[in-house]
Amino acid sequence: MIEIERKFLVKSKEYKKNSLSKHFVKQGYLSTDPSRCVRVRIIDEKAFITIKGASSSDGLSRFEWEKEICKKEADDIIMLCAADTIEKIRYVFEFDGNKFEVDEFQNKNNGLIIAEIELSSKNQLFKKPEWIGKEVTGIKKYYNSQLAQKPFSKW
Repeated sequence: MIEIERKFLVKSKEYKKNSLSKHFVKQGYLSTDPSRCVRVRIIDEKAFITIKGASSSDGLSRFEWEKEICKKEADDIIMLCAADTIEKIRYVFEFDGNKFEVDEFQNKNNGLIIAEIELSSKNQLFKKPEWIGKEVTGIKKYYNSQLAQKPFSKW
């Protein structure tokens, strides 16, 4: 499946007022190779293994394969992961008919807050809430796999 998403920095914590749900996310990387990144992710009590292909030249899309696995397996696999794990609180909300996810990063990435929207096409128009700031789509240092290797606190 091809994933199309855009990422933005967040200017304020206004998103918390209209959040539909809140989840704890922990993820680790077995491979951070940009052409085939392999991630293990735990969201609350569910777990997934994901393989992502290389990003398009504009950073908007890439192949993504994901499969749910049991949490115990994910806990075991995360112990094998390279670099640091990523931990974040994810807030999910809707704005103007679109679903946004806002990640508040923790630990070495504390202070970084990124909003994402998945789109059905590269040209899909959408309204942004006023608390969304600069677009960082395609800027590699904001990829979670890169944040595991070079955290926000070391920029």
